Amino acid sequence: MPSFKQMDLDAYSAAHREEWDRLARLGSKRRFSGIEADELIDRYQSGASQLSAIKTTAGQTVQGDRLSLWLSRARLRFTGASANVLSQLPKFFVAQLPAALYRIRWLCLVIAAATFLIAFLYGWWATANPQVLSSLGSESELEAYTKQFVSYYSDFSGSSFTSVVWTNNAFLAAQCIAFGIIGVYPAVLLFTNAQNLGYSGAIMNHFGELDTFFLYIAPHGQLELYSLFVAGAAGLRIFWAWIAPGARGRGRALAEEGRALFTIVIGLILSLLVSGLIEGFVTRQPWPWPVKIGIGTLALACFVVYQWVLGGRAARAGETGDLDEFEAGARQLVAG
Repeated sequence: MPSFKQMDLDAYSAAHREEWDRLARLGSKRRFSGIEADELIDRYQSGASQLSAIKTTAGQTVQGDRLSLWLSRARLRFTGASANVLSQLPKFFVAQLPAALYRIRWLCLVIAAATFLIAFLYGWWATANPQVLSSLGSESELEAYTKQFVSYYSDFSGSSFTSVVWTNNAFLAAQCIAFGIIGVYPAVLLFTNAQNLGYSGAIMNHFGELDTFFLYIAPHGQLELYSLFVAGAAGLRIFWAWIAPGARGRGRALAEEGRALFTIVIGLILSLLVSGLIEGFVTRQPWPWPVKIGIGTLALACFVVYQWVLGGRAARAGETGDLDEFEAGARQLVAG
């Protein structure tokens, strides 16, 4: 003998049978008129409420499973199937990535200026104070460092050298952005990098090789350093979203900035690959220095144009670097 719950479920199903059949028919259609599209949404909303009532009172049932299937088909009809990943690549590289880079353009310049200032101050301090240089190593050790500075670029094959410097720099850039939320990591990384630049220049200058120092880092160093500035700017921007979220809640601010700015990692992987190729295959060549430095300058110029020009165009079109509204989920409206 059936229970009252089963009898109530059968009665409930019979009462809404026509609605559910209509939902199933609409969900199986390939094309809709405007009226049918509105009806599909209405049927979907009603069906979702009815499924909730069934699960609340009766748990998992055959009627509920069947209605859930029809609702899934209907939702697919008005939301569409997920896009193929390859079809999203043009939008990512033409709109999302440059827009994210454009948002941190001024911070990149600030970090670049601070890096060069810190490097200059540490280099000047080490040059003016022999005891500082002696703290970095003995005279013979510093002289060996000067000789290794040039041989470093030709001790290994171009492909091996490129892979090592690329993976190392890309890993540092990814860490700089991923751990940007704590604020300290990107600041310490950038400061240490500037400090090492200053000390290296001071050591080379001590042995009359300051021109060699600049000549050997100029071809690849332009794009490599700027890529690290971008990574630091992205990490600090995520940290600032946590400190000063504005009208948004901290959770939402971190989610939006994190989604938008972590995409920069992909761009930096590519830019650091180019830098690694220049360091591995161009710096070691017996070409005139203007040619080798010109290649590095051209690579940096392409990146800057991509960030400022293409990024500005994408930003004016409304791109922020974040996911689409449907992919990211509903957003809460805030004042201001």
